[in-house]
Amino acid sequence: MREDAEALDIRDVAANWVNAQVLARQIDERIKALADLSDTPLFFGRLDYLHAPGADQAEGAEGERFYIGRRHVHDAEGDPMVIDWRAPVSQPFYRASKKDPMDIGLRRRFGYTGGDLTAYEDEHLSDPADASEAATTSKLLQQEIERPRVGPMRDIVATIQPEQDEIVRSGLGGTVCVQGGPGTGKTAVGLHRVAYLLYAHRERLARTGTLVIGPNKSFLHYIEQVLPALGELTVQQATVDDLVTGSGNGSAGGGGGVEVRGADDAAAATVKGDARMAEVLRRALYSHVTLPTEPVVVVRGSRRWRVPAYELEDLVRELLDRGMRYGAAREALPQRIAHAVLVRMEQAGEAPDDRVQDAVARSSAVKAAVKEVWPAVDPAKLVLRLLTDADFLAVHAEGILDEAEQKTILWAKPVRSVKSAKWSAADAVLIDEASDLVQRTHSLGHVVLDEAQDLSPMQYRAVGRRCTTGSATVLGDLAQGTTPWATRSWVEALAHLGKSDGVIEELTAGFRVPTDVITYASLLLPHIAPGLTPVASVRENPGFFEVRPIAGTADVVAACAELLRNEGSTGLIAADARVPALAEALTAAGLPYIAPGEETTEETRLTLVPASLAKGLEYDYVVLDEPQAVVDGEPDERTGLRRLYVSLTRAVSGLIVTHATTLPSQLTDAATALPA
Repeated sequence: MREDAEALDIRDVAANWVNAQVLARQIDERIKALADLSDTPLFFGRLDYLHAPGADQAEGAEGERFYIGRRHVHDAEGDPMVIDWRAPVSQPFYRASKKDPMDIGLRRRFGYTGGDLTAYEDEHLSDPADASEAATTSKLLQQEIERPRVGPMRDIVATIQPEQDEIVRSGLGGTVCVQGGPGTGKTAVGLHRVAYLLYAHRERLARTGTLVIGPNKSFLHYIEQVLPALGELTVQQATVDDLVTGSGNGSAGGGGGVEVRGADDAAAATVKGDARMAEVLRRALYSHVTLPTEPVVVVRGSRRWRVPAYELEDLVRELLDRGMRYGAAREALPQRIAHAVLVRMEQAGEAPDDRVQDAVARSSAVKAAVKEVWPAVDPAKLVLRLLTDADFLAVHAEGILDEAEQKTILWAKPVRSVKSAKWSAADAVLIDEASDLVQRTHSLGHVVLDEAQDLSPMQYRAVGRRCTTGSATVLGDLAQGTTPWATRSWVEALAHLGKSDGVIEELTAGFRVPTDVITYASLLLPHIAPGLTPVASVRENPGFFEVRPIAGTADVVAACAELLRNEGSTGLIAADARVPALAEALTAAGLPYIAPGEETTEETRLTLVPASLAKGLEYDYVVLDEPQAVVDGEPDERTGLRRLYVSLTRAVSGLIVTHATTLPSQLTDAATALPA
């Protein structure tokens, strides 16, 4: 298929040079999409149907056999050799069971090692003799889940479970929120849902665009190979900061365009991130509109046309009552005034046309009136005035923010200009909100928002603006919220996102974290997220787990060296303040390491991870240094325990918890109760 695409001759096909360039680019993208990935086999399963699939699935003779893979593959005659995993005919591979075989006689799973086919496993789903047998876990599926990982995140297309598949294949029109604990595969589900939607609604999403939003650059780098492995190369990726500062790629960027060079304390960031700030901004913006007190007099030739102040006031009030965006209303006002002039011309017996109305709208008298009544407002300057002018803020925050909250967000020192201001990330979100009040933000067809539990209400609003006419997939875990403004409920989050009708799904089956590790970490749940369902690991391999008292950093380095003797990746996670000392100890011991976001290799399989960046990452083995230091590194105990919960649940095969100081009291009993 790739050779066919490379051999296409388009010299005499395109009508002109521009069309030829567009066609050549499309062919290049097609060739890239067909690239071989050495460790990624094209097919991983087989379905033997008992009867021909229905008309809504795929054509085929009775008893036809289908190979299921990451993308569609056809032979030289165009006949399918491998069926795309997203096709309806492939769905039974994920959902068929002995209780509901879905007309499948046999399901075969293939096992691979380094891209080589090494095993297969058959399930006879429609055999009456086996119908009463309890479902058994596929050994190949377990091996694929537990396979050591070096490098970025890989797809889970061969191991998607029925409850995950239902979310993946949910329709484009609805927003889905997935609450999932560590290791439940929520990130993979979100990425595979994008791939499915691009397959099912490719033309529509090609026009409107798709976007994946992650918490930081390290996380985005970690997941960036998943969609290309599935043949999808057009999905944009960004952080919320990228969106609101205008540094996001493509049409995902925002209208603020300010550079973030400052930081807020927790109290200021919490108030700035509160949804009430949206109303403060709206009030401040529309305070610039003043009702006219003077008439407008337009001179055309020898005639003077007068629109009285009371009529201008009616026009302004009408635009205000319609709730139009500030900029759109400002653009409409000159035409409204010009129309009032044309009415007078017609009453006087003239016959003006649209060109006359446009000329009147552009006249100096109308421009001056609009500038006086409805002046242009720069969003960044508006936010700057709110944050530096106590009186201006007090007027527009009255009844919304109390005096203490107003004082919290006011800047201590005056700022001369927008460019010289040291904007914080929360300030950039406010500017983005103000920009949308002035001019509508471009909406995409679908947005995936991962690690959503850490967003403020105003950040949710910023994301929601990017999918006002589209849908969203929201992914997160309330127990992993590590910001002072962390999400309290998904219902509340969806409301801020503008998707109150979104469906909330919960994933509780843990595929990644070993049983002993998730059991230990779940002891924190009553303290960080009461009422949340603990993750139940479905791993047959309990994994390696040890709580190890140590004397100093040398013992931490020794624990890392011990785990590196195993196959796969190792992460050393520590409180941010302890990272420099550990880095020095690793270097002194001659143990090479990389930072989060850098790609592991066979030679360098150790990553030194600050606890603040651990969220969303995973390693085969983890050494967690000083749990109490992780807790103490946050502004309050609850946030610290949540950060610890995140850090404890990054391991796929084994975890060593090292501590020279006392363990947090919430874990003390567990350390003695669980086997060392």
